Amino acid sequence: MAALKIFGYGTDEYRKALALRHKVLRQPLGLTFTEAELSKDKGDTHIGLFEEENIVACLTLCPSENGKMKMRQVAVDDEQQRKGYGRKLSIAAEEYALKNNCHTLFCHARKTAVPFYQKLGYQIVSDEFTEVTVPHYVMEKKLVNNES
Repeated sequence: MAALKIFGYGTDEYRKALALRHKVLRQPLGLTFTEAELSKDKGDTHIGLFEEENIVACLTLCPSENGKMKMRQVAVDDEQQRKGYGRKLSIAAEEYALKNNCHTLFCHARKTAVPFYQKLGYQIVSDEFTEVTVPHYVMEKKLVNNES
């Protein structure tokens, strides 16, 4: 069973997450991360799922405005797909956002990931646009605190 960890920029866990993000999100497109892109990670919250010391999935949360938080750089190792890790990470992100007084979580979802996010209750709130050479949509989910 994969263990959830929240970690900071520059840690060993962060380096593992960065390698996974590169492998899953950038390498297939022939892209690398720029220093400017990586500098954005400094103030963000990083969440990963680990099987022992190996990372199997990760995402990054960025504070936004008006009670919103952005989820980005969601990556699940290709060999670990279809095990529920993306769902588990997304739920952890929603719980983290709620605990930090955010009522909406949003992301720039690749067009191929739209059905995944729709199953989790996210809705498309933008027209299609291109980011890192592939079609995306802004998707968001209104969060409800179920702890009453």
